[in-house]
Amino acid sequence: MIRTLVVDDDFRVARIHASRVAKIEGYECVGEAHTAAEAREAVQRLKPDLLLLDVYLPDEDGISLLRSLQGAGEKLDAVMITAARDLETVRAAMRGGAVYYLVKPFGFEQLQTQLEAYRRWRKEAESRTVADQATVDQLFSLRRTAAPAHGPRRLPPTMQKVLDMVVHSTEPLGASEIASSVGISRPTAQRYLSELERKGLIDLHLAYGATGRPVNTYLPRKA
Repeated sequence: MIRTLVVDDDFRVARIHASRVAKIEGYECVGEAHTAAEAREAVQRLKPDLLLLDVYLPDEDGISLLRSLQGAGEKLDAVMITAARDLETVRAAMRGGAVYYLVKPFGFEQLQTQLEAYRRWRKEAESRTVADQATVDQLFSLRRTAAPAHGPRRLPPTMQKVLDMVVHSTEPLGASEIASSVGISRPTAQRYLSELERKGLIDLHLAYGATGRPVNTYLPRKA
């Protein structure tokens, strides 16, 4: 379980975020804090893995808080949750170590999508001790999962065929197998697979052989 601490100066909003986190598989909301001072105490006491962290706190801004916690050796990440829309604040949050930035107000689906992306990234990162470039690219791609559009959107017919093949396969599939079965070129198949992975509909799996570079293959998205 990913232990999550919600930090928001609005008691009502913090409670809403906490209840949403509790509904997402793989997550446990371990507490709420409403000031930077409360957050520091809670981090020491509860040892969370992730903060849902507001920028605007009454005694210190959230970005400064995150930097100081990480600078003090706390091994935690943060998803910023804030009404701040100016680009400089977004850039400051990225420089400060935030793994994502959600602009209030946001819905449950947006939060769920990003936390599921973070969970996949964390799982993959913790499973490796050495990273080559392909592994680094995979880890960064797992953090770039976009929030869903307003309501479900129909995929183009060929992309849907590619998705159906991956979902119903009993083993990971690569672009070559997809291209042969669907009747498209390998580069086109790879573009579809990359886009489906970016959308969070399938998962990338690196297949390592005895020698040579790993091959990108794809699996159904893990629940």
